[in-house]
Amino acid sequence: MNILLAEDEPSISGFIKRGLEEHGHMVTQAFDGKTAAALTEKHSYDLFILDVILPEINGLDLCHHIRHELQLRTPILMLTALNETEDVVEGLDRGADDYLGKPFDFKELLARIRALSRRGSEPYKVDSQLMVGDLLMDHNLRQVTREGQSISLTPREFYLLEYLMKHSGRVVSRTELLEHVWKVQFDPGTNVVDVYMTYLRKKVDRPFKKKMIHTVTGMGFILQ
Repeated sequence: MNILLAEDEPSISGFIKRGLEEHGHMVTQAFDGKTAAALTEKHSYDLFILDVILPEINGLDLCHHIRHELQLRTPILMLTALNETEDVVEGLDRGADDYLGKPFDFKELLARIRALSRRGSEPYKVDSQLMVGDLLMDHNLRQVTREGQSISLTPREFYLLEYLMKHSGRVVSRTELLEHVWKVQFDPGTNVVDVYMTYLRKKVDRPFKKKMIHTVTGMGFILQ
């Protein structure tokens, strides 16, 4: 893969670059966010590895620039010493596909890269509409409504609700949601699924009399 690595610590950047090149990847280094942004605008890459804390432009803003301003769907892996759930959620909301906390095992980095490369090559097929009760999802319009009322969702909330609707009436585990909604292997101890489920309930359930998203203790969640 042709990889852009944005990491401001020369020793860490050099270590990652050498390791990836030994496994056949091509790596371009950027030591600040401004340089990385300029490179993304001039060249094509197969993967972005972005440190959260960067000079000039931080990794979160750089991620947002890649996703929402350049409109690139290239996989983004965030490297961060910030392992708090709020930081992980913010990175995912900005458009990141996965995150890896420092310090990390290099084999884990390689595994994440392999997972992202597979995800990028898989075709994504969806039905044009999904309906469960009075909840309607329209993929062509990228809209969700309930009782005819429009519900505004972030991309990650949209994908999470989509999976729940496709498997309505069945309990889905946190691990299953992490694997299929985020397409990667997260730390099983993370509560990112619960955080997003709270966001989703506030929008899909709270304004309405009947609750559709339920927690099954010790097992996961069910939409019905």
